[in-house]
Amino acid sequence: MTRVDVCDFRHVGMFALEDTMPRRMVCAVMPLFFCFMVYAQTTLNGAGSTFVYPIMSKWAEEYHKQHPETQVSYLPIGSGAGIAQTMAGMLDFGGTDAPVSDAELAKAKVSIVHIPVVLGADVPAYNLPEVQGQLRFTGRVLAGIFLGTIKNWNDPAISSLNAGITLPNQEITVVHRLDGSGTTYIWTDYLLKVSSEWKNTVGRGTSVKWPVGLGANGNEGVSEKIREVKGAIGYVELSYAQKKKIPIGSVQNPSGLFIAASVGGIEEAAASAVGTPSDLRASISNAPGTHAYPIASFSWVLMPVHARNPETKKALKDFLAWIVTDGQKYAADLYYSPLPQEIVAKTQRVLSESR
Repeated sequence: MTRVDVCDFRHVGMFALEDTMPRRMVCAVMPLFFCFMVYAQTTLNGAGSTFVYPIMSKWAEEYHKQHPETQVSYLPIGSGAGIAQTMAGMLDFGGTDAPVSDAELAKAKVSIVHIPVVLGADVPAYNLPEVQGQLRFTGRVLAGIFLGTIKNWNDPAISSLNAGITLPNQEITVVHRLDGSGTTYIWTDYLLKVSSEWKNTVGRGTSVKWPVGLGANGNEGVSEKIREVKGAIGYVELSYAQKKKIPIGSVQNPSGLFIAASVGGIEEAAASAVGTPSDLRASISNAPGTHAYPIASFSWVLMPVHARNPETKKALKDFLAWIVTDGQKYAADLYYSPLPQEIVAKTQRVLSESR
């Protein structure tokens, strides 16, 4: 004869137990079972952009405090790898600072949508310990340096922009990314807009054929290489330069002003995003605006249209909805700019329409 025995869990009625099973064993096991049910977690596995990694780490930490049932794991492997792995169905989400082209989307195994999560800036970072004061650069000068046509720090093209600063007679060492990189996409997207020579010889992409320079992986690797090599110049996301205390240059914007990267300068560049397409892919480099910083960009999460399971899809949508609202308050302290309200509204609409 079988009877139901659930100790003090009589109203649950989940187990049929034999008379021979000791009741105290059931009473010991059942609370553990229900604790597991209450605290079972959904893990979201993401990877990609190193540009967004500092704030993505913060978001994952803060969201887990508020939602312990969701764990976010994010690997900073570069936008190129993040795009490829997301479109191959290997990740719950990807991170990129380079919008995926229509041609790439057409070849994807998994359909994805772009979700803007924050705005940031690429900065020209350099190692010239004897130089006092912040250096100024124009887009054409930066293009010349990265093309290898401007070879020395005391070249007239640089010194003419920096009156009153003594520049060393030292060879310039360019540092660039080795891995597929959204940070590279932002940098080359800007140079393409300001230099016809760059546009015709190198172009734009997450990976390009660099005319000169040393390569390193990730924003972290480029930052360390700049610190190691006297006379070096490279491009990194603003928060990496700030964290590692690497000098950065100001860059001339379309208004003719030399602007150092800041949250305010990124915000003014973002104001040009009014009228962003419904698919939320837009470039804001070399944007109009009196004090707009010219090498700014969105960073996106790539969200698969069809998740691997319903629980993961709901958890990801909830996480992204939190990022674009409550999560924006963490942006400025990490040298990113919050999303404009128009973009937040469009993003919320995309998330709500996603099934």
